Amino acid sequence: MTQPIRTIGFDADDTLWHNESVFRLTQEQIFDMLADHADPDTIGEKLLAAERRNLGLYGFGVKGFTLSMIETAIEVTSGKVPAATIKEILEAGRAMLTHPVETLPGVHDTLEAVAPDYSLILITKGDLFDQERKLAQSGLGDYFDGVEIVSDKKPAVYERIFGASEGGPEAAMMVGNSLKSDVIPAIEAGSWGVHVPHSLTWALEHADPPEGAERFRQIETLDALPDLLRGL
Repeated sequence: MTQPIRTIGFDADDTLWHNESVFRLTQEQIFDMLADHADPDTIGEKLLAAERRNLGLYGFGVKGFTLSMIETAIEVTSGKVPAATIKEILEAGRAMLTHPVETLPGVHDTLEAVAPDYSLILITKGDLFDQERKLAQSGLGDYFDGVEIVSDKKPAVYERIFGASEGGPEAAMMVGNSLKSDVIPAIEAGSWGVHVPHSLTWALEHADPPEGAERFRQIETLDALPDLLRGL
């Protein structure tokens, strides 16, 4: 018999608040900075390749993105990037770390609706200080019984986090915008995985939906979550 859901994990970036849009704006800035050396498509390809190479070293978040932008600038200028451009890139990275937090529509109402009946855990990856800052500025912290800022999201991570909750992974659900990080590994850990698509998704987070998985669900907006829970 399937256990009733007792714990709900929520992703943060682009599930609870805007994030990828800030990265896209900064990417446009580096296109302008390096316009004399390469076209936007070339810069974008090299930046994505640098991010992919560096994930294992720098992890997810603004700091790794900033270092990848610097590496890209060095590459497209054949090592001749001016110090002034490096300074601009560092300033752009700092601006990302102080960018105002804007929650997505329906987030407050949804968390308020489900918080009385479930244990809520925020599960996010990225820079520790930046994620703590965004949670504090979002005004959402009081809804959560726990916060987990992790280096990556793998099945073992969900097994550990949900394993410490009542009912374990089988009585848990993970909700997020990334199929690759939020949904698929949670399902592999034995939990439910609910996909809430966002209009902007980082290329390295793309994955195919786990069609046919018994515990996979998709909702178009977060405010549909309470109805989904009632229907399970």
